Amino acid sequence: MADQLENAAAVQQVTVAVEASSLHEQVATIRRALTGSPVRKTLLWMSVGIMAVIIATSIGQVLLNRWNQPFYDALARRDMAAFLHQLLVFAAIAGGLLVLNIGQTWLNQMIRLRLREALTADLIDQWMRPARAFRLANAGAIGVNPDQRMQQDAAHLSDLSTDLGVGLLQSCILLVSFVGVLWELSSGFVFHIGGTSLAIPGYMVWAAILYAGTASWLSWLVGRPLIRLNSDRYTREAELRSSMVRVNENVDAIALYHGEADARRRLGLDLGTVLGAMRRIYTAQINLSWVTDTYGWITVVAPILVASPVYFSGDISFGGLMMAVGAFNQVHSSLRWFINNIGSIADWRATLMRVADFRIALDETDVLHDMERRIAFGENANGSLTFEKLEVASREGCAKLADQHVEIHPGERVMITGDPGAGKTLFFRAIAGLWPWGSGRIGLPAGETPIFVPRVPYFPAGTLREVLDHPNGIAPANDADISAVLAEVGLGRLSSSLDRSARWEHELGDDEQRSLAFARLALRQPKWVIIDEAMDAFDGPSLRRVLSMLEKRLPGTAILNIGRGQHNNHFFPRALTIVKDSGAQALKPVRVRAGAIDPPPAAARRKK
Repeated sequence: MADQLENAAAVQQVTVAVEASSLHEQVATIRRALTGSPVRKTLLWMSVGIMAVIIATSIGQVLLNRWNQPFYDALARRDMAAFLHQLLVFAAIAGGLLVLNIGQTWLNQMIRLRLREALTADLIDQWMRPARAFRLANAGAIGVNPDQRMQQDAAHLSDLSTDLGVGLLQSCILLVSFVGVLWELSSGFVFHIGGTSLAIPGYMVWAAILYAGTASWLSWLVGRPLIRLNSDRYTREAELRSSMVRVNENVDAIALYHGEADARRRLGLDLGTVLGAMRRIYTAQINLSWVTDTYGWITVVAPILVASPVYFSGDISFGGLMMAVGAFNQVHSSLRWFINNIGSIADWRATLMRVADFRIALDETDVLHDMERRIAFGENANGSLTFEKLEVASREGCAKLADQHVEIHPGERVMITGDPGAGKTLFFRAIAGLWPWGSGRIGLPAGETPIFVPRVPYFPAGTLREVLDHPNGIAPANDADISAVLAEVGLGRLSSSLDRSARWEHELGDDEQRSLAFARLALRQPKWVIIDEAMDAFDGPSLRRVLSMLEKRLPGTAILNIGRGQHNNHFFPRALTIVKDSGAQALKPVRVRAGAIDPPPAAARRKK
């Protein structure tokens, strides 16, 4: 229980209350991500290409609209020759539009693909900057389920942005193309009221704008809640998926404790929140459908109703009426883009908020707690490791060494102990630079990169050889050295599996995983090693094998072992103690905004 309390204190989160950034800041953040992407030129040329295709398509639509008048007039005259000729004209125009539509579909899909590549690669790059993923995971709600934001949300944002962007561009170009046509057609419309003639220039243009504008305004009023509802749904979906992953990763323990009923209950609760969020979205969508569908049915007859007074007065022919109706529909369709896409716009806005705020938070994790005290880091020219009045701050006090001035020389082996809850893991993370909050100075050996061994080892997916040659090592070891080291830690049976790919954390027991981590350490041959309780869980024979291997393979390496202090005093002749100072100034929660990135200097920080 004491160890659990210490672990909880060690992973004490930096509380971050994320305030929503503005739309402008979110769009600017995504623009910066795309500007720095290696596929930005491809995206630019594809965007130019799809614009050219849309312009060509709008020209074809204008030609098709003009075709309406001679075609319907030929029908009205019962002129077979003219009718057949117009069918050939239609075939030529439709064939060209078909090719353009297929080209536009291909470009649309390629833009989706490249946009997702740019966004996801940028998020992964930002997330995998040194120590950022760790800091974000300890930064409150914004760091929960980053996988969904980078995988699902980025993909959804790419699809929505492409579809909405291409649709808006197409609507704008069609609007520009057909407003002139509709204005020209309706310029001759004259209304005869009680013997008085009334001409309204561009009558059908104003009618289309008024009709679509009213519908857009009502749609926005009804559909605006979907932004918040969609964002809430994505959060609930992420929580449900995270719970399922957690259950899947702990099926052995659940089965042993007969915890299926409790796991089912918890999953049911998470599923209930998802269903509740979806139910609220569906209710809002139904309310929106009352508006959009009503306008959709009215649109069937609206252009004819608008132009009918002029037609019945005999001022235009039937072909002219159909041409005017076609132009009205094109203009109205362009103006209806907002109405038709209000649900998608709300979804896009919610997804943009999740992705952009996540990326902003990635940047802001580098400047969190600027108002807090920070540990100073430096290098020691004599190659030693020093701690000068070091205090590691948490919200429950400070962890520090009993001695204020400590110097550890190359080749020394030091055991650092402390009572449960003293903050041993925080002290380990502070040396590694993951937890910079506190005071005092850490002096690292100049020109050396210490290897840090956490309590739980990490093995990348791949072959055993790739696992043992993981980063920060020297040139890859030969098979004979690898086999010898594996045998020394009791894993000789793995020598025949060097080129086999596996999830090694699943194939090996806990002791075997830790032994493999120390075998990897020996193959790297570092000059400095700092261990966080990784030896505490070894049984007696395993610990003796590991210590013997380290004695043989790393005779001149300085080793700091942070743990409970029950190890070989001959191997660790020097001892230091971590104590907890509950009366020291604790780390305060900090409130940051996931918006524009604040400059690090204190003078430039925004007042909180």
